[in-house]
Amino acid sequence: MPENSSCASAGSCDKSSCEGCPSKTNPKSFLEAPNAASHIKYVIGVMSGKGGVGKSFVTASLAVAMANQGYKVGIMDADITGPSIPKMFGVSGEVVGTEEGMIPLTSENGIKIMSVNLLMEDPEAPVIWRGPVVAGVVKQFWNETVWGDLDYLFVDMPPGTGDVPLTVFQSLPLSGTVIVTSPQDLVSMIVKKAYNMAITMNIPVLGVVENFSYLKCPDCGKKITLFGESKIDSIAGELGVAVLGKLPLDSSNAAKADEGIFHTVNTDELSAAVDVLKGLTE
Repeated sequence: MPENSSCASAGSCDKSSCEGCPSKTNPKSFLEAPNAASHIKYVIGVMSGKGGVGKSFVTASLAVAMANQGYKVGIMDADITGPSIPKMFGVSGEVVGTEEGMIPLTSENGIKIMSVNLLMEDPEAPVIWRGPVVAGVVKQFWNETVWGDLDYLFVDMPPGTGDVPLTVFQSLPLSGTVIVTSPQDLVSMIVKKAYNMAITMNIPVLGVVENFSYLKCPDCGKKITLFGESKIDSIAGELGVAVLGKLPLDSSNAAKADEGIFHTVNTDELSAAVDVLKGLTE
């Protein structure tokens, strides 16, 4: 194992051989200039330490919640090899380019969306690209997309702590990140990996959202914890971050995503997240 293979996750290393490590570099030195026609107040990264926790669902829900509050919102689908945001909002067709840049498509409730699926003739074709190419596309989504005036741009990142999350952390002026997890025994490791990466890169962690937190019985209303009792409160307390929501496992939400009407999803469980995001403006 190379000497600097773990220093980024640990956030501390004083070995001269580690000078190339992200933890030794000023994150601002890598920032990409935004598109000249874009004016974005807050860029929020949404990440997870592993796959399968519904990160895109949470990203889309946060966007809907803020749009419902009257804010101008956009979603950058940076999960290049697993893009799902356009289908969730019923957005299809190819992006049009102008002299100013690429024009994102817009959902029925006004959310601007940019995704690799909107650049491909066949949205079902696999994206078989190496890391540097994928990272380059993410940068293009930032500096070649005409986002216009936005209050919040949510960046849906792929799971883990690899190339794309690193590119987002280094290239975009993130106001903060939201970590998504689920109520399983692995939650501590999952959350801490994502948390440590954000802190190493000097990105504020706004809080944690627990997805699949419970299933509500349709007959009696009792909350059933299918994946075990939640541990998120103790983990968040240990890290000193807020719990921004505990989202239920709800088949109606999945149906809305499949039907492309995700803008109608209920976001009441994200009221704490809305408060935190609104607090950025104060």
